[in-house]
Amino acid sequence: MAQPVSEKVFHTEDLVKTYQTGSTEVRALDGVNLDLFATELTVLLGPSGSGKSTLLNILGGLDAATSGRVEFRGRDLTELSDRALTKYRRDHVGFVFQFYNLVPSLTARENVQMVTDIAPNPMSAEEALARVGMSDRIDHFPAELSGGQQQRVAIARAIAKRPEVLLCDEPTGALDSTTGVQVLEAIRHVNEDLGTTAIVITHNAAIQAMAHRVVRFQDGNIASVSTNDTRLKPTDIEW
Repeated sequence: MAQPVSEKVFHTEDLVKTYQTGSTEVRALDGVNLDLFATELTVLLGPSGSGKSTLLNILGGLDAATSGRVEFRGRDLTELSDRALTKYRRDHVGFVFQFYNLVPSLTARENVQMVTDIAPNPMSAEEALARVGMSDRIDHFPAELSGGQQQRVAIARAIAKRPEVLLCDEPTGALDSTTGVQVLEAIRHVNEDLGTTAIVITHNAAIQAMAHRVVRFQDGNIASVSTNDTRLKPTDIEW
């Protein structure tokens, strides 16, 4: 099992994100200060609108902060050009969302190959799909797969480029508990077997039992940060 280490992957200082909705300013992030560490699996908990997805999008280079700093291994992402952010996302970050975003006209293998064709040092589509338990569905189209199977293909696509960081936004939100366990097992294996830093957003408080670190959000800021000395496997979690 991969063990947490002290090396920082992400560091944020006074991170603020505001949106303008008509004449109203919405403060999605309100001065967030947070450190996230290499090889850890971190769960972000909190109600809708508390800032979790906004933070994840900024960490992944999909959105920009209004003010403050966010560093990836000491490099300030807030100062990068659009071109540099695109390279950062391509080379370092894998994304998994609630909805699978698979191309319906492509097989599981071909959906993963969309990433391996452009990544600098990818694993093969076959290896990526094997790591999430999808070797027996490699030539099936999305319409021939269950929701959990489609999500595992999406995870395989995200990890095929060997990202340092896997960012998961409600990866089990559209799934039943049995299927959700299979998806969480795939994420756990990626974290433990490859040493990939994984950050998972969820509304399901039970999922925190599998994390190294749990960050609770409330009203655009961090309410608490805690660590787990004893982590559970997804199959041992009481849903």
